[in-house]
Formats: sequence, structure tokens, C-alpha cells
Amino acid sequence: MARDLAIDLGTANTLVYARGRGIVLNEPSVIALNTKTGEVLAMGHEAWQMIGRTPGYIQAVRPLRKGAITDFEVTQRMIRLLLNRAGVSRLNRPRVVICVPSAITEVERRAVTEAARRAGAADAQLIGQPMAAAIGAGLPINEPFGNMVVDVGGGTSETAVISLGGIVALRAIRLGSFDIDHSIQAYVKREYGIAV
Repeated sequence: MARDLAIDLGTANTLVYARGRGIVLNEPSVIALNTKTGEVLAMGHEAWQMIGRTPGYIQAVRPLRKGAITDFEVTQRMIRLLLNRAGVSRLNRPRVVICVPSAITEVERRAVTEAARRAGAADAQLIGQPMAAAIGAGLPINEPFGNMVVDVGGGTSETAVISLGGIVALRAIRLGSFDIDHSIQAYVKREYGIAV
């Protein structure tokens, strides 16, 4: 039987949870590529450390932006590497649940599931970030009263009210902690002339 995995495919970081083992990977959502050969040189922490420190033909890429796939091929390769690092072999294809922003389009949703299947998942299902956050926090999501969840990610922010096992109200914007970082950097540079 295939292993069950949950993947939080974030703009900033990606986490992989294996049933019975807990979180087995927590890596930045970055992959380093040799642009001449297309070879993957590094992923996660190792690729993140390469940003700005490599020759021009080595590029560190974030394949997700604002919660959506910007490079399908690189995302597929990143998911394959994540599955390999989580101990998945080609003979033992896992079922995966992937956490995604609730506000992504149907085309973006299909791109995520297709990338996971091509990367080696036997089946790929999606769950919205607010619902995943509520379940992870142990909130009583099936009760007849509202639970509010605020999820601020690297590229998106979502606020949801969850009751009776579903999302009753949702507000999502494609602004996240990366945007806050950039605003702070711009302010410090503008006001004090210091590049952060």
C-alpha cells in the first residue's frame, strides 16, 4: 500500500508530513538549476544559500509565486525531489494531499495535481490552507459554531470562518510576508538610505 503524505506547497517554504512519522521535510521552496544543461543542482536550504552567490548560468528559482505555480516543469521536479527525500521510491507511489491557497483558479488547481502525479504520486488531492490550518491546530471544525482562521503565507493571506466541516466565509488576497518584507526594505531605504 502506498504511503500517505501531506504536502504544504508554499511560496516561501514547503513541508512534507508522513502519516505515522510527522513532519519529515521543511525546506525553502527554492531549486537551483544549471541553465546550460537543465540539471538540478540543489533544492531547499542548499539552493536558498546559493541565491546571489553563483555564476550567471546557475539560477535559484522559486517555482511558486503568490501561491500559484509559475514554472510547471520546475515545480514538478521540486515535488519529485521532495518525494525522494521523504523516502518514496518509484515502486511505492504515495497518495498525497496538497495544501494550496483557497483562492487559486481551477487551472492552477489542475496544474498542482498534475505536477504531483507526474512527479510520482499515485493520487493527489487538494485542501485549502485555512481548512488545513484549522485541522492542524485541532480546532473543532465539525461543530455548529464558527472558528476563525487567519493564515499569512509568503505569497498569500487568507481569513476564513469554518463551521460544520466547511468554509462559511473566506477572504483571500495575493499578498503575504514577502510583500511585507519588501515594503519594510523600501521604507528603510527611502527614509534612511540603508539597503536591507
